[in-house]
Amino acid sequence: MRRRAPLVSIADDALPRRRFRTLFERIVALGNERLRESYQTTFWFPFDAPPSNLVETAALIVRERLPARRLRGVIGVEWWLSRMRTSNVKVDFHRDRDNALFDATGRTVTPVTSSLLYLTRSVGGLLAVSTAPPNPRAPACAPDPSTFEVVEPRPNRFVFFDGRLTHGVLDARNEVPLRRLPTQPGLRLGIAINFWHRRPVDVPRFTHSSHYRSLALGRRAE
Repeated sequence: MRRRAPLVSIADDALPRRRFRTLFERIVALGNERLRESYQTTFWFPFDAPPSNLVETAALIVRERLPARRLRGVIGVEWWLSRMRTSNVKVDFHRDRDNALFDATGRTVTPVTSSLLYLTRSVGGLLAVSTAPPNPRAPACAPDPSTFEVVEPRPNRFVFFDGRLTHGVLDARNEVPLRRLPTQPGLRLGIAINFWHRRPVDVPRFTHSSHYRSLALGRRAE
């Protein structure tokens, strides 16, 4: 019997050690800046422009981990910081999409590839990916857990999968989030990097934003 190919590809030690350390320290130094709005604070980085911040520099490096077929027609990435406590997961299972386009037209357009670069380990907090659609009648819109393929967050681990797949985060007990659990120390930190064949509607460039300025590339070599 032919085995099914894994849904998620994993590349450990994705960034050179010094670059990873600098990126990690700068993101930790952001503290609570836009912590509650992390998932709504997204940026567009076109590959025909130079990187303007540490995340975009990292995106160029992890891009090399993708197979050629996943880069065909890709013109840039949309990225945002993924910061949460696994005792209080507030992101339901979903499929990535151009949200502004969907809100305006009802049309669903997904990225070519969804990916995450993890900065820390976490208590629980496995990434769960499924071919099944989100179930709006289930807690956290989760598909049947028997369909999940799960991945453990680890520092400097890059994971990527087809942008049409359903995914979400399990709680501190590695279960579908049902309720708030006793608070766990530390944040589960990562960066979502979605590879697109077109620019998502109304997603700004980092250079046109006032957020996360400490991530900007400076005169000092990074």
